[in-house]
Amino acid sequence: MTDKQELEKPQWLKVKATLGPNYQRLKVMMRGEQLHTVCEEAHCPNIYECWEQDKTATFMILGDTCTRNCRFCAVKSGHPGFLDWEEPERVAQTVQKMGLDHVVITSVDRDDVPDGGSTLFRLTIEAVRRLSPRCQVEVLIPDFQGDRQALEQVIEARPELLDHNVETVRRLTPRVRSRATYDRSLELLRNAKGIRRDQATKSSIMLGVGETWEEILETLDDLRAAEVDIVTIGQYLRPTSKQMPVARFYTPEEFQKLREEGMARGFLHVESGPLVRTSYHAARQARSTKTVPFS
Repeated sequence: MTDKQELEKPQWLKVKATLGPNYQRLKVMMRGEQLHTVCEEAHCPNIYECWEQDKTATFMILGDTCTRNCRFCAVKSGHPGFLDWEEPERVAQTVQKMGLDHVVITSVDRDDVPDGGSTLFRLTIEAVRRLSPRCQVEVLIPDFQGDRQALEQVIEARPELLDHNVETVRRLTPRVRSRATYDRSLELLRNAKGIRRDQATKSSIMLGVGETWEEILETLDDLRAAEVDIVTIGQYLRPTSKQMPVARFYTPEEFQKLREEGMARGFLHVESGPLVRTSYHAARQARSTKTVPFS
């Protein structure tokens, strides 16, 4: 299949836009605080449900421009500007205004700064803790180019859940992910447990980019070997014509089978479904495990 060809999207992947008052309020709030969300930047199909019904959002710090150019991602790439050192406080104030008891904080890749942006991650976690001490903090971090000190800085701020996505199977990583390696991602997840033994970890796999069933199971095995606690499995959806096309759509029944495969391997929680993303129902995922207590 060429990049110009497009598979027809099955019925179970069609999402109805619900632009209600909560959605509109959150959108105004994000713009007013000059904040970014991965929900918008990555064209997440669950934005209407999360913003309107759940009143949750995944904050994206370190700007809106990524130094990498992954073939599946709609976040713009290029040369980012200066780091915004007031951003952590604005995120924390917005979390407080929203009255959240669970927040997900992610970022673009910032390979242009020495610590990969880990200092801003730490400051954001600390700011949220100060203004919303009962709020669980989940962070979805980049690989920091394998910098262990950067990872240590984030973990020292004690997020309840630390996420890093392998995204795809080993064979397809060079084609799908820009300047990332499969083994570096697994090493980061292993190192997280080495730095803080009780650090709960999570990773995500997207399906439909050319992997085989056997490769998916091998990836689940690799994640368990890295002692990952939670895994999410979802369908890749092409955000725009600029990204790679979908190679295959998996059925809800296949996602259920993968959930069973994951639970049989010992994950504490497996969220598996066509529209599942890393932060989809994140609070529910965290609370389903006994490894993620309130601070």
